[in-house]
Amino acid sequence: MRHLKSGNKLSRETSHRRAMLLNLCKSLIEHGRIVTTIAKAKELRMWIEPIVTLGKEDTIPHRRLAFAKLRDNGLVAKVFTELGPRFKTRPGGYTRTLKTGHRVGDAAEMAIIEFV
Repeated sequence: MRHLKSGNKLSRETSHRRAMLLNLCKSLIEHGRIVTTIAKAKELRMWIEPIVTLGKEDTIPHRRLAFAKLRDNGLVAKVFTELGPRFKTRPGGYTRTLKTGHRVGDAAEMAIIEFV
């Protein structure tokens, strides 16, 4: 039974999937907008939303939790100085996904994911 199992496996092993989604997370925080497939964008929301929620309250425990996920002091600082205050009053839904059509090589559905 598949009860309480959320998320898409994206046809990858666990370690590869985690590494890929972490890299997408870091790129989204760094650049504010990235282009990826729709499936990866939907999966990325589940990773980025909790990190931004941590950034709304600047405390040492929240910084440590964010660092445990991101492993980059520069990105943690950006989450707490730019993203957290920006979404302080917003109760969730920090990202927007825009469909952009199909990729030329394999016709995969592409999307732009960005912060609102």
